[in-house]
Amino acid sequence: MRFGKTLRNSIYEPWRSQYLDYAKLKRLLRENELHDGDAASNSDDQARQWTEEDESVFVEELLNIQLEKVNAFHADTLKQLRERTSECETNLEKAAGSAEADGEHKAGEKDGEVLSSIEEELDSITKKINELEKYSRINYTGFLKAAKKHDRRRGSQYRVRPLLQVRLAALPFNVENYSPLLHRLSAMYSFIRQSKDDDLERTTSEIDPKTGGESYKAHKFWVHPENILEVKTYILRRLPVLVYNPQASKVVEGNQADPTITSLYFDSEQFSLYTKKLAKASEASSLRLRWFGQLRDRPEILFEKKTIHEDNDSSEIRFPIKEKYIQPFIANEYKMERSIQKLRDRGGRASDVVSQLETSVEAIQAFITSNQLQPVLRANYKRTAFQIPGDNRIRISLDTDLAFVREDTLDHDRPCRPSDDWHRNDIDKVGIEYPFSDIRKGEVARFPYAVLEIKIKDGVAKKKIDWLDDLMLSHLVKEEPRFSKFVHGVAQLFDDHVNSFPFWLSDLETDIRRDPEDAFREEQEKKAQQVEDDMRVGSLLRSHSISSFKKAVGSPVGKSGMKPTGGRYKMSVGDVSRERDSDSETDNTPAVTRGLTSGLRSFLPSFSNSKYARAHRRDSVRLPPGVREPGRLIKDTGELHVEPKVWLANERTFIKWQHIAVLLSVLSLSLYNAAGKSNNTARALAIVYLVVAAFTGLWGLGIYYVRIRMIRSRSGKDFDNVVGPLVVCSSLVVALCINFGLRVGANGHG
Repeated sequence: MRFGKTLRNSIYEPWRSQYLDYAKLKRLLRENELHDGDAASNSDDQARQWTEEDESVFVEELLNIQLEKVNAFHADTLKQLRERTSECETNLEKAAGSAEADGEHKAGEKDGEVLSSIEEELDSITKKINELEKYSRINYTGFLKAAKKHDRRRGSQYRVRPLLQVRLAALPFNVENYSPLLHRLSAMYSFIRQSKDDDLERTTSEIDPKTGGESYKAHKFWVHPENILEVKTYILRRLPVLVYNPQASKVVEGNQADPTITSLYFDSEQFSLYTKKLAKASEASSLRLRWFGQLRDRPEILFEKKTIHEDNDSSEIRFPIKEKYIQPFIANEYKMERSIQKLRDRGGRASDVVSQLETSVEAIQAFITSNQLQPVLRANYKRTAFQIPGDNRIRISLDTDLAFVREDTLDHDRPCRPSDDWHRNDIDKVGIEYPFSDIRKGEVARFPYAVLEIKIKDGVAKKKIDWLDDLMLSHLVKEEPRFSKFVHGVAQLFDDHVNSFPFWLSDLETDIRRDPEDAFREEQEKKAQQVEDDMRVGSLLRSHSISSFKKAVGSPVGKSGMKPTGGRYKMSVGDVSRERDSDSETDNTPAVTRGLTSGLRSFLPSFSNSKYARAHRRDSVRLPPGVREPGRLIKDTGELHVEPKVWLANERTFIKWQHIAVLLSVLSLSLYNAAGKSNNTARALAIVYLVVAAFTGLWGLGIYYVRIRMIRSRSGKDFDNVVGPLVVCSSLVVALCINFGLRVGANGHG
């Protein structure tokens, strides 16, 4: 699609006159005349020659008139939104003061109307923020497109792109940070929700105080940069933003920026932790150091070790450590003696904490020593957290500006960090931040998307999280349930040192954006198919709990009129710092597929549709009238869909076989030519090698077609076959032994 059409489709009608006039710029550039140049005469070409006056008119229109118009409108609109936000804050303060003065009984209905009107105003502001962000993005793209078109058509004489970059730096309408304004809106949304439904809030905020056994369902998604602001505003209408405050003595301010988090991951030179984690091996562990903000500000540093067990349960060991003790701790020269001694001096309940700390220190040091671990990877990102303080049933985090930096010393001639230190001084002493432009190429990888993680505690009522279901099924996000920062960073920066890669790397080469209508249609089809499957199985087992599905008429995501649910915006300082940064591929329970319904397995936990279970159940289950046993398996029905990597893997194997056949043929021909007519032994061995080469080529071709048939027929048989490799290897070993024996015998007789 041409950009002019894209611009027309992106225009927000109330602001139509304030957009970049792209058509006028094209007319000034006289683009249409260029297409008719071959049919025109030479005199006409001279009349249409691009002059300095034409250039000055175009530059004036682009860099002054259009750019100043867009920048002025953006600044005025943003100023109005901030003023409207301040006015809402004033009205909320007045409403809260009048409610306290009048008492609870008198203020009910009147305050409810006031809060509803303020909430409508907040919805309007939120919608305008979304539109303003889209406005700045599409106009910024338009200016770059116009400059590119000019330089391509008239670049032989004039270039306008450098001038545009200077002007954009002076009028930076495209770099506005909306997070402080969103934090203020989130605080007001939370106050209104708590005030309008205080009784319900008290009941929903009462969490069963269990000390253990809590399990969550984790959902991970990628978010395109163009959808980040829309995702944020969609969530903050229902959950407050947790604002990080590193100093416990200060009051949390809503205009504070999102915190920067740094995780420093450990691994061995063989990347054993990466391999186990990627293979989902039992007892796979990860080790990292984590802190908020810049290291030169002396933040609290946490040592964290997480282990995934066989039953997908996870255990974590973590304790704080000072920066100056990290390197001695890694070198096994310091065992946290000072911290342990301070806890012992306190006495009392601290004895249990002392024993727990000693156990944690010994476990992590033994883990480092036994696996020869060292810092290899840094992950740096900004985190926006959404959660009702005191209520951990729904926890959402959005990580943006994610970058990975090498921290290893694998190259002894050119190490990324000093071998006698645990971190890179060139980053932490200077305070280099994203996008890490000063880091050498090949040592940094920037992740192109944001990472959204949603954790939902088991037992949460379905009706309270319908809005999350809508978000996870929308066009705004792309599901990547197994994504791990540690695995991705190693795969991107150490591809020469590892032999296996995660499947999601191929998704980076595609555009994850989807059309909203297509996404909504897919969502409705999935829900309808899921209900249909449940109904079939329910009728098979004579179950009465059959879910129903009513097809919707429009996508719910993006509607500003949806009523939010949530709680009070009141954060105890340190909630965010105590919030665990889950980077594992599984949580306490494995991540499930998109949609919050537990599906068929939780609905019928004893039901299994495997071949083994069906065979044992065949005689004990009587099918109801009108229901017959299917003649074919589900996998054998429908259109065949095979991923391209399956075909390519088969072709790669075929090429490998032919490569070996060619090598053996060259060896046979060389030996035959070098032997001469008198050396019958060498010529015979050359023929043997030629036979082995022919067998290798024919075997590779045959197994290639066999596997193609297996793929097309959806065969459940194993694809491996040891006959061919065994015959080739055995033949070569026998031929080499005979050759060696004959040569030794010939030398002995000589």
